[in-house]
Amino acid sequence: MEQPADPRARRLFGGSARALGDLAASPFRADRDRIVGSPFFTRLGGVTQVVSPGGSGLLVHNRLTHSLKVAQVARAIAERLTADDRYRDLLAALGGCDPDVVEAAALAHDLGHPPFGHLGERVLDRLARQRLGLADGFEGNAQSYRIVTSTEIGGAATIGLDLTAAVRAAMLKYPWTRLDHPDPHPRHLDPPPRGAAAPPGDPASGSVKFGAYRTELDDLRQAREPFVGRIADWQQTVEASVMDTADDIAYAIHDVEDFHRVGVLQQGAVAAELIAWQREHGHYRSVTDAALASTARRPGAAIERLRRQLHRKDDWIADDEAFAAAVEHVRRELVEGLLALPFDGSIEAEQYVARFSARWTARFVDAIQVVEKPSMRSGHVQLAAPQWHEVQVLKFVHHRFVLARPDLALHQRGQARLLGSLVEALWEWLLDPEEESRLPRRLHDLVELAEAELHPRTPDRSARARGRAIVDFVALLTDSQAVAMLDALSGRSGALWTDAFVL
Repeated sequence: MEQPADPRARRLFGGSARALGDLAASPFRADRDRIVGSPFFTRLGGVTQVVSPGGSGLLVHNRLTHSLKVAQVARAIAERLTADDRYRDLLAALGGCDPDVVEAAALAHDLGHPPFGHLGERVLDRLARQRLGLADGFEGNAQSYRIVTSTEIGGAATIGLDLTAAVRAAMLKYPWTRLDHPDPHPRHLDPPPRGAAAPPGDPASGSVKFGAYRTELDDLRQAREPFVGRIADWQQTVEASVMDTADDIAYAIHDVEDFHRVGVLQQGAVAAELIAWQREHGHYRSVTDAALASTARRPGAAIERLRRQLHRKDDWIADDEAFAAAVEHVRRELVEGLLALPFDGSIEAEQYVARFSARWTARFVDAIQVVEKPSMRSGHVQLAAPQWHEVQVLKFVHHRFVLARPDLALHQRGQARLLGSLVEALWEWLLDPEEESRLPRRLHDLVELAEAELHPRTPDRSARARGRAIVDFVALLTDSQAVAMLDALSGRSGALWTDAFVL
């Protein structure tokens, strides 16, 4: 088969899967079709965004609907930038910005997220490193990259979606491994890129966020090869930067929308926080960090901590006037607008939410710009300063008034225990010599795949392969499948054959 001329369209195994599109004519659109047609994408309909799809009693975003909206926003950004004559030469110099690439990467960016959202991600990382001995642990972005890449065993591609280099590179929000690529590793830069720093008090564990495990390092290098000399080796491609920015925008808008629908986001509490800071911001600026921490429950204190955090982490763009203007804009639009009337499920209420979402999305898309020499903490594509601050304030509202709730914490602690118990039960099953022939077929295949990826002289090779296989297996479950599997393994389920769907 004749390969496309664009080096960014090269595939790892030569484009063997082309059933859903004309590869030669539109390789990036074929990638998009391949992603949407995969079972990995379908599975996201049963995976938590913030709360479990069945746990709220009302419709909220799951990973599937979130991915679709990120793709919608990302394509709108890419089409706007490519139509702007001011950016034509700069985009070409940086490696290009194709709307099909951006859309495909956005659709694929969450494929590796495990059951129960970010909570599941943290739990699996802890279990992978501390219980299963995997130095790379678990990371949702790296897992997504592992899913789409093709691994060759015995001359045959066994997994993966066979995507082009450009789409795989555009998926890399964090184009480094946890510990040692590239060299020098981004966590040692000053300041480190966003996500590259090690966790506080644990520098040896490597970056908090990373884009690929060491098993996919050769693939990462191949995907990034067309961009060598155009962008820094730790920097996102333009297309990855568009996708990352779109993800931030969708997260900021749609999570606020969700919890207004559910009735969790209350006007009074949000108003008290924003208005108190507006009224007393002069006083708050004179308060020490220690004194501020001692008044954590006082209205206005939390958003003052946000202002200080932005200066500490993102002093390249943090600005007090822009922050104050963002607080005022969010107060008008959210407190006096969306939250002024409780969501009652009426057509009028639905239309009001839709207008809120559309208005904010258009505002953010119109504020996108391309920067030739961005900060270490930013990509080449970024929001203008006023809208960047607005995104931070919207995300603050979600964190403060949803994620910090004790009832959500109670729910998530149960999910964390469930995942721990499930990993332990699968580990015991794998170690039982009498059960080898009755292992779930996918788990058996994943063990073989993981062992083939490791060097024959790897210490504890078999144990590490089993550990990686368990992590891969659990990460491919939906929320309800994880619950059903643990019920079956614990003897709590009496429905013998319906449990087989998770195997």
